[in-house]
Amino acid sequence: MYASVANVPPPVNEPVRSYAPGTPERRSIEVELARQANTVVEIPCVIGGKRVFTGRIREVRMPCDHGHVLARVHMGGAAEVEAAALASEAARHDWANLPWEARAAVFLRAADQLTGPWRDRVNVATMLGQGKTIHQAEIDAACELIDFWRFNVAYYRQMLAEQPPAHTPGTWNRTDLRPLDGFVFAVAPFNFTSIALNLWTAPALVGNTTIWKSATTSALSCWYLYEMIERCGLPPGVVNLVHGDGPDVGPRVLARPELGGIHFTGSTPVFQSMWRDIGANIANYRCYPRIVGETGGKDFIVAHRSANARELAVAIVRGAFEYQGQKCSAASRVYVPRSLWPGVREECAAMAAEMKQGDVRDLSNFVAAVIDERGFRKHASWLERLRGESATEIVTGGHADGSKGWFVQPTLARVEDPRHELMSTELFGPIIGAYVYEDADWEATLELVDTTSPYALTGAVFADDRFAVERALSKLRHAAGNVYINDKPTGAVVGQQPFGGGRASGTNDKAGAPGNLSRWISPRSIKETFSPPTDWRYPFLGPK
Repeated sequence: MYASVANVPPPVNEPVRSYAPGTPERRSIEVELARQANTVVEIPCVIGGKRVFTGRIREVRMPCDHGHVLARVHMGGAAEVEAAALASEAARHDWANLPWEARAAVFLRAADQLTGPWRDRVNVATMLGQGKTIHQAEIDAACELIDFWRFNVAYYRQMLAEQPPAHTPGTWNRTDLRPLDGFVFAVAPFNFTSIALNLWTAPALVGNTTIWKSATTSALSCWYLYEMIERCGLPPGVVNLVHGDGPDVGPRVLARPELGGIHFTGSTPVFQSMWRDIGANIANYRCYPRIVGETGGKDFIVAHRSANARELAVAIVRGAFEYQGQKCSAASRVYVPRSLWPGVREECAAMAAEMKQGDVRDLSNFVAAVIDERGFRKHASWLERLRGESATEIVTGGHADGSKGWFVQPTLARVEDPRHELMSTELFGPIIGAYVYEDADWEATLELVDTTSPYALTGAVFADDRFAVERALSKLRHAAGNVYINDKPTGAVVGQQPFGGGRASGTNDKAGAPGNLSRWISPRSIKETFSPPTDWRYPFLGPK
């Protein structure tokens, strides 16, 4: 069945609720925060629709209060991977052969459920389990995920309608948008609930079955969303949820001959190791797996002397410190002209001094804790190193406290060396490096931005001089997949700024865009001839 897109209005982005004091949504979220903080959830694997309680337990603890247990996750291994692969294969035919509208209805219904009765539950799980403020949870776990589901359905409908000329004399041509010839392995990060769900729901929408590995630290929000989608009519086996440590799950999944593709968000080294495993196994697969990944970033802000110092400072503080810098798009290196630096330095220090840091249950906090002890120790070690460097100036922050929660102070550090490791290495925390350049060195600074880091995910250019803006866009054409002019390099909106980058940042397949959906489709061209020839001879063989 082919879909018509005539006179179909595009989806509208889900409005972001304010949660301002006195609003109904604030009162509601405070009630749900208290409820979940006093609940411990048992989270199984789910294979073929059946709950699997393995007994191998990993606790989910609050980053802001690491003594507080939120959930107990049952971890999987070899047996669960084997069962999940078989369940994916068993469900594949029936799911793919449903009318596309039946598959879409599951996710459109889920979007409506998340808009209403499930919104508080999923937002709070993201706050408590992943250390997000209510604003960060709202724009992620609610709004972006709703947008993914609604926009993906609209994109898929448009793709189905794009057919070759239906009828030429004697023939009929059409395109069958098949799912892949195998399951999709979706590997999710801890930091974005919306991404964790889109990684498997985008392939599922177009007819694929999946094995889903969520991050253990985000297992609570993922579990609630799985339950919600299941209640919206998702058949057993379409997604098979296998919790587990990477080495216990990943290599076993990648060794399966039924693997059709991987949809990955996470670290660059892990993605590269998975690619190597796929290469080593390539002769054993039923088809060549699709490899789609969004990985690391060392995202930049570069300012021209014509930029506004206050606007630049706000972008630095928001871009680097929101969600403790735990975004692949977070600003983590900034290049400031010498004439602007005194004002930018003063503004950033003043803003950082006003920021409250603490438990996400206190809705007046702007910054919370990093995700776990491993991240905390890495960031604390970096801060100790920076404090000990004579050529490094700590403008704000510089300390960490892990006594109750994994709290790392928002830190801006100015370095003298533009090739300092702080300007090239991804830290994934609330630490940003600054380099001050001479105003006349705009061209050389753009070269520094382009060549200092192996990543190319997001970047921002601040300038009021249009020549400077255009020169930066030209010089930095391959330095970022998402570029922002006079804005922070975070906050891509589905349907407005498709997200993804190149170089060491991933395959740039743009989640929340038609290009991403196309990776989970294997087109089949069909030509039907109505009057087949009855003579083997072509006209050129006729009599002279």
